[in-house]
Amino acid sequence: MLRKLLPHPFLTLTLIVVWQMLVNKLTLGNLLLGTILALIIPVITSPYWPNRPKLRSAPRIVEYVLVVLWDICVANVQVAYVILFKTNANTKPAWISIPLELRTPEAITVLAGTITMTPGTVSSDVAADGRSLLVHCLDAPDPDAVRDEIKARYEARLKEIFE
Repeated sequence: MLRKLLPHPFLTLTLIVVWQMLVNKLTLGNLLLGTILALIIPVITSPYWPNRPKLRSAPRIVEYVLVVLWDICVANVQVAYVILFKTNANTKPAWISIPLELRTPEAITVLAGTITMTPGTVSSDVAADGRSLLVHCLDAPDPDAVRDEIKARYEARLKEIFE
């Protein structure tokens, strides 16, 4: 019974938080409307998610979010440094192919989104077989180090969360 009312509890919670951030004013009416929408939308869309991913560990999700937020802050400073103080001749942009151990489309999507949200990097393509991700870096003097850092900081954590 509870599964029918809350088919996607994390989605419901996320929708409530996003609604509150969109209206930018915490009132009882806004909270009530956001909660109603957050309860209805997952019920309506649940038939489109027959094989939804199983998330393994809530503490790992929180850890992942904190790591990503920290990396976004650090990358902003690094990109500002590259733009303000490095000449074009000293900047080394690179295309990096990252081999993936992740297999679920949701985990690969989260990884690609994380890379794109981090300033200075953009996910541009996933191989047809889903075994590698093509990433462009604004400044990568050592592309192998960038690849290893993405695999260690993001992919390993996502593997623990999704698989």
